[in-house]
Amino acid sequence: MNAKGELIARLVGQGQGAPLFEAVSHGPAHERTFHVQVVGGGRVLGKGGKGRSKRDAERLAAESAIRDLDGVAEPETQDGETEMDLSARWPIYSGVLEAALETALELAEEDATLDDVRADATRLYRDLLSDLGHGPEQDA
Repeated sequence: MNAKGELIARLVGQGQGAPLFEAVSHGPAHERTFHVQVVGGGRVLGKGGKGRSKRDAERLAAESAIRDLDGVAEPETQDGETEMDLSARWPIYSGVLEAALETALELAEEDATLDDVRADATRLYRDLLSDLGHGPEQDA
């Protein structure tokens, strides 16, 4: 099940009703960024999510809300944003990875650093594989 579906099922199962996903978008259409906050049981759950699509932002917000419900602290980057967990080994599909890098480079702002492009490519790659059901490999 996906994070959003898991969160909805969990809150409804606890009798709190379905969570509300409050989305706000920023920027011009070609550079839109979405910020989503989850409200459930009368309170804000987690730190919310930020993404280039509303769907990605909702998924990240749902993941954050689940961590909040579980009492798990969220890792933070130097700029205070939530960091994705890449500690698990993800399968490598060279063609998909190449396309993710090319897309990240095309979408990057002129003053973007190589690290910015790499982070965006990693996010695109991870999100695509997650959507296709190809998550991290588990060590035996």
